[in-house]
Amino acid sequence: MQFGRYFEEFEVGAVYKHWPGKTVTEYDDHLFCLLTMNHHPLHLDAHYAETATDFKRNVVVGNYIYSLLLGMSVPDVSGKAIANLEVESLRHVAPTFHGDTIYGETTVLDKVESSSKPDRGIVAVETRGYKQDGTMVCIFKRKVMVPKAPVTADSPS
Repeated sequence: MQFGRYFEEFEVGAVYKHWPGKTVTEYDDHLFCLLTMNHHPLHLDAHYAETATDFKRNVVVGNYIYSLLLGMSVPDVSGKAIANLEVESLRHVAPTFHGDTIYGETTVLDKVESSSKPDRGIVAVETRGYKQDGTMVCIFKRKVMVPKAPVTADSPS
């Protein structure tokens, strides 16, 4: 199984569906909140969420969903990356709750050869995350620097 892609293997318009999905548990959410010191009661306090929010239950912290989708995309997008260069935009468009399953897909938006180093290029992608019912929950665009395929004796010249 391939892990990541060389610059030449990316095609503008290609869509990579990331598999498997991940069911988000209360433990996942709470551990991420504690590790990142995000102690907002919306994420950690069920009583607060039930009595003081429109959702009436805990909402999974958005940066966990972003991190989960970013991780899901690694085998398809950045597994061979030299560097993650930027996150151009990040939007959380719907809430995620404990028990939701997240699925992701990435579209290649653009690719440009490096102007300073001939052995690499920059690939722009957009990753979208969906809940099990098809509701989009997160969307982000980023740029990744990836190597070109190594030149071998049997490579076309």
